[in-house]
Amino acid sequence: MPDTKLMQIPGHIDPVPVPRPGLVEGVTPREDGRVDLIGLPKKRIAELFETAGLDARAAKLRAKQVFHWLYHRGVIDFEAMTDIAKAMRPWLAARFVIGRPEIVEAQHSSDGTRKWLLRTADGHDFEMVFIPDADRGTLCVSSQVGCTLNCRFCHTGTMRLVRNLTTGEIVGQVMLARDALGEWPKGGGTMAGLDDFDEDGEDGGSYSSDGRLLTNIVMMGMGEPLYNFDNVRDALRLVMDGDGLALSKRRITLSTSGVVPRMAQCGEEIGVNLAVSLHAVTKEVRDEIVPINKKYGIEELLQACADYPGASNARRITFEYVMLKDRNDSDEDARELVRLIKRYKLPAKVNLIPFNPWPGAPYECSSPERVRAFSDIVFAAGISAPVRTPRGRDIDAACGQLKTAAEKKSRAELERLYAEKEKALG
Repeated sequence: MPDTKLMQIPGHIDPVPVPRPGLVEGVTPREDGRVDLIGLPKKRIAELFETAGLDARAAKLRAKQVFHWLYHRGVIDFEAMTDIAKAMRPWLAARFVIGRPEIVEAQHSSDGTRKWLLRTADGHDFEMVFIPDADRGTLCVSSQVGCTLNCRFCHTGTMRLVRNLTTGEIVGQVMLARDALGEWPKGGGTMAGLDDFDEDGEDGGSYSSDGRLLTNIVMMGMGEPLYNFDNVRDALRLVMDGDGLALSKRRITLSTSGVVPRMAQCGEEIGVNLAVSLHAVTKEVRDEIVPINKKYGIEELLQACADYPGASNARRITFEYVMLKDRNDSDEDARELVRLIKRYKLPAKVNLIPFNPWPGAPYECSSPERVRAFSDIVFAAGISAPVRTPRGRDIDAACGQLKTAAEKKSRAELERLYAEKEKALG
């Protein structure tokens, strides 16, 4: 098993895990020594092909072909790459692999929400969630195994942080969802302009983004995305690549609890929509609910929001606000929220989230009447404040409920479920 133990950079609030020296940068390590191509951009793939023995021109052309098959067509086997010479495919398979996170368990909610328990190549578990709606389908993607922020309303925050997910493990979630939803194009899909390398290619089907079930991505799963900035950035660039997964940055939202030093960098280097887990409007209450507030306070956070590149009335910043009974849900809290948004002249909307309970949670959900009264005050000030409908509660997939089922089920039960899955797949 590869060495994936982590060193911790000291810090009371925000320890940042980094891999030990010796791992290949950007590549998910494997026991068999092959390189997993998922998570790598075209340039890096070309470099690896050249290192493996191809000349520079062939390496560049092969990388373009393989990139197309990986990210645009979703293939998981080099033999399916029909515009690559048959003799070349075993050469690729001997040196490289097309990875996906392992599915340990898949659950379906009564409201259509789907949750997957996934496992990394080195045996760590994490979750992702797909939420279908009438006009969109949103994939909630994780950035870390566990979390270090310890937000008191959040079940994920009760987990220890194990490690960052790699670029491949992050983008692999999107690809796995496309697998499950059947959203890869059909047909051979050969690429124009590469006929000099095409010995036995076929004409393939076209693929349009219209009609997809998976239309939006939110980095709101397990972990704090801005504590894994480089891998999240690189994964989202692959998702947004027009030659790859081709999802518009306007359909991607990154949620942070307030890692202020990374927020401007996020806007400049990724450029996606920003959501901020605010959840309180006073230092006392936010220090309790979202402990990172002790390091980066509300004023500093809101100024970073005001400075966020690309923020405008057309691309508003979303403030997530979980409604906790008698803690942050008063009329005074609502008015202070309005005051803060107007003071910093923020193009903002507020998502009011009914608290999703979990065993041992220290809070209760505000009453529907209290949530509505809070919403009315914010709306009256000209700020959108919709109440989010809880989704996936019956499978612990709702906001704040993600905590890997590996911590809830015994090892024997997980092994039994895995064996049943393998049997079903034949």
